[in-house]
Amino acid sequence: MTRRNVAAGVLREFVGLPSPTAGRAGAGGHPCQGLYHRAVGRKPKVAVIAAHYQIDFSEHYLADYMATRGVGFLGWNTRFRGFESSFLLDHALVDIGVGVRWLREVQSIDTIVLLGNSGGGSLMAAYQSQAVEPNVTPLEGMRPAAGLTELIPADGYVATAAHPGRPDVLTAWMDAAVVDENDPVATAADLDLFNEENGPPYSAEFIARYRETQTARNHAITDWAETELKRVRAAGFSDRPFTVMRTWADPRMVDPSIEPTKRQPNLCYAGLPVKANRSAHGIAAACTLRNWLGMWSLRVAQTRAEPHLARIDCPALVMNAEADTGVFPSDAARIYDALASTDKTRASIDTDHYFTTPGARSELADTIARWITKRWR
Repeated sequence: MTRRNVAAGVLREFVGLPSPTAGRAGAGGHPCQGLYHRAVGRKPKVAVIAAHYQIDFSEHYLADYMATRGVGFLGWNTRFRGFESSFLLDHALVDIGVGVRWLREVQSIDTIVLLGNSGGGSLMAAYQSQAVEPNVTPLEGMRPAAGLTELIPADGYVATAAHPGRPDVLTAWMDAAVVDENDPVATAADLDLFNEENGPPYSAEFIARYRETQTARNHAITDWAETELKRVRAAGFSDRPFTVMRTWADPRMVDPSIEPTKRQPNLCYAGLPVKANRSAHGIAAACTLRNWLGMWSLRVAQTRAEPHLARIDCPALVMNAEADTGVFPSDAARIYDALASTDKTRASIDTDHYFTTPGARSELADTIARWITKRWR
């Protein structure tokens, strides 16, 4: 199903398709939806596809920039756009596969490049990993998604302002001073990032203790979620929701001397960390037991990038934003180092997470286009 719109020299084509594991909804929506962008009068042979765990990427900020450079761009959404608490990795990968197959079979694209932007970095890595060496398994008690072992591998992988996975970024941002997951107010004063007696600047001993406690907090939630899931299932429930509070508390957000970059100090994506950390809008704020185990758990979730990157041997490009307040150079380094590819490139641009500074998006598109041209055009 397509609908076309022409503006600013770019043809935008709406694509709505069923998935092997989900049909069209009663209200009419398809589980897989997106916009395909290409320059008017051009039929690209190289195309990029971008998707995220739950953010709508159909109108991704890079789409028009890539289209005007002769590269097709499919901003793609799985059934989980806006429904992160229902996320299932195996079904999301099948949905991404629908978009990849559409590019190959309907648009006759010769070369497909996966764009892993922000959280999409680990998701697109998981797609390529599963396509070349099936490894993703469903949550306990669930059957694997139909078509999971029939994914078409892409030809290239690009990570832009990406972190090493949902469990990793959540843990790095978690407030280590939380005492009780059921009480958002209770705080351990000696680990309180916002207690001036602790810093900034923070001592190496404080940071080490803080990081250890963050990891322990993630593991403790996993322990509880596994036990609670067994309990509610025994009572006839399939799952239950819960909330994870205080997840804007990475010490790097407050103290710019920790992993120095060109970022603005004392800032996170939601504003001042001290205020954002006390809001109800953090990542993982709306969870279910299965969602925690499948998305956020360090120990259980398969959404960590590094195991998947180790199976990616196609050409790869890793782009870092030097003024990013939530993704840092060490994240780009981890992604780059974990890639199995012998043809891998790393670059950076002095801009924020969304590349909003003047000229940054053009520079990013130029870099990606040159990287593509050198290999496939």
